[in-house]
Amino acid sequence: MRTGPGRRILDLLFPARCVVCDGIVGRQGEAVCEACRDKILYVREPCCLKCGKQLRQAEREYCEDCRRMPHFYRQGTALYDYGSMADSIFRFKYKGRMEYAAFYGRDLYEKKKQWLRAIHADALIPVPVHPSRKRARGYNQAELIARELSRHSGIALKTSYVRRVRKTRPLKSLSHAERQNNLKRAFKITANDVKLNTIVIIDDIYTTGATVDAMARALKESGVGEVYFMALTVGRGM
Repeated sequence: MRTGPGRRILDLLFPARCVVCDGIVGRQGEAVCEACRDKILYVREPCCLKCGKQLRQAEREYCEDCRRMPHFYRQGTALYDYGSMADSIFRFKYKGRMEYAAFYGRDLYEKKKQWLRAIHADALIPVPVHPSRKRARGYNQAELIARELSRHSGIALKTSYVRRVRKTRPLKSLSHAERQNNLKRAFKITANDVKLNTIVIIDDIYTTGATVDAMARALKESGVGEVYFMALTVGRGM
């Protein structure tokens, strides 16, 4: 938040822009403009008991993906319906809008703190990106979210516990089987001397769960007891 005697000048020269639409916010200290406050769709019940996707049918307990495929993680949860925040996530991920992380992390904590407290997490571990991709982009978007969430929750952040050792193809155009094959041996645990009982993987988008599963499998094989995940956005389940 901007403070100090030069705040008004800075606000005039560099007005805060809405996280959702990228328009000028107009109100000091706000991250979302008035027109967009009702545009953010939060994931609501009923949700899949495994991955947290919002379900279309209240009588179902699991989404179609989780009914068909086993997962290595224990449970997951997500904050936003992907469709309502897709443009925001695109700017955050590919257009250098790192400042969005402050809003995302705070909102994630405020909406999910009861869930976090219930699982008694030892650490937050962001999904790592390959070093070459991080150099090109300049940052890891999942790490920025996890850092803010750690600051609000007090849960330790472990950014070097897992490394991405294989540069994978973009997942959005691949089938689930192709995603799984693409992610084989993509992650390496680099801190086997640190024993963690319960960790939470942090990512920006959850789709089929292939990335989270590949990382959860590596963590479980290294001796981690329980693996959960938190995603900023998620699609809807059947």
